[in-house]
Amino acid sequence: MLLKNYKTTFLHELSSLYDEKEIESFFYLILEKLHGLKRIDLALKPETVIDGIHLKQWKSIVSDLKSYKPIQYILGETEFYGLPFLVNENVLIPRPETEEMVELILKEEARGNRQEAIVRILDVGTGSGCIPIALKKNLPNAEVYAIDISEKALATARKNGELNDVKVNFINVDILKINDLKQLLTSNFQLPTFFDIIVSNPPYVRNLEKAEINPNVLEFEPHLALFVEDNDALLFYRKITELAQKNLTSSGKLYFEINQYLGKETVALVESFGFKNVTLIKDIYGNERMISAAL
Repeated sequence: MLLKNYKTTFLHELSSLYDEKEIESFFYLILEKLHGLKRIDLALKPETVIDGIHLKQWKSIVSDLKSYKPIQYILGETEFYGLPFLVNENVLIPRPETEEMVELILKEEARGNRQEAIVRILDVGTGSGCIPIALKKNLPNAEVYAIDISEKALATARKNGELNDVKVNFINVDILKINDLKQLLTSNFQLPTFFDIIVSNPPYVRNLEKAEINPNVLEFEPHLALFVEDNDALLFYRKITELAQKNLTSSGKLYFEINQYLGKETVALVESFGFKNVTLIKDIYGNERMISAAL
């Protein structure tokens, strides 16, 4: 069968589940993954044949897509801030909103003119490692550390550090059980006493919001990294802000990605720990999505 002809079949099989633009994007992602061909290659080589082995792989992927499995998990990879990342069921798929937080940090660092200085950064709840790896790639003089409760997530994050040729120090710990970051002892490296930047995209989706979550997220992405109990939705923000109060430098900054429905509540919480200039920032969709704060 010709690949260009199979595209018609592919579009038809998924047409009742996804819109045409999204299905086309799936097709070309798979084309590059399985055949090493880009859109232009197929246009230039319209007689490219799909063999039996590859046809079986295409059909398997279509089956996964019909179950709403995310294309990133099917292919085992995605892109974040222009960098390649491995992803699997142990880590959240990096979102554009999180790229915006990375961009915010980098812009503020550029304005602070600290590019040549050693900047110490801690990411709490790192998952795939997308935030610390993107920051380290763009701030090569930074010392970057990242924490997660899931050793399986950290295994993926370490691979992503190697993939992007950056050094990030990953630590397996339950942040809720730590009273001071000085407790994070490790045999592999010395953890700084103070940090210039503490950043986190912690779990923040309340159970009451599950009805708003798409099946591809609800059924496949790790709930440990997504959900919090309705009666204590700011649990992680409270703990991380408490630690940041103790372990940020005098000119240090705290950055959070937040629940869009709890912006004012999160600002009030951060201010209650003595932070100043607590700024609520909207994402490109107009949702209150980030907070930056200074001591």
